[in-house]
Amino acid sequence: QLQASGGGSVQAGGSLRLSCAASGRTFSTYGMGWFRQAPGEAREFVGLINRNGVNTLYADSVKGRFTITRDNAKNTMYLQMNSLKSEDTAVYYCARQNPEGTGYDSWGQGTLVTVSS
Repeated sequence: QLQASGGGSVQAGGSLRLSCAASGRTFSTYGMGWFRQAPGEAREFVGLINRNGVNTLYADSVKGRFTITRDNAKNTMYLQMNSLKSEDTAVYYCARQNPEGTGYDSWGQGTLVTVSS
């Protein structure tokens, strides 16, 4: 199971850090990702991190502003969001990659981030 938290309301230019706590299968054995869904929009990819935290990949829209990290000892992944913009307003979801790394097989419940301009 995945539990996302840390959402809230912030002014444009501000920062938030989201957390995703995992339970069940060994956290360090699979990659993890963040997605978001704005009102009336499709869910979109934000970024991912590999199993040991060495490699990350980001959507162009957040590159340079968002950072994904993980602490395998705490079974937790983080999304540090800086220089937030109103267009970052969305429900943010964490997800676990499948063993093949070709998709995502488990999703958290989402946490709402609202950025006011």
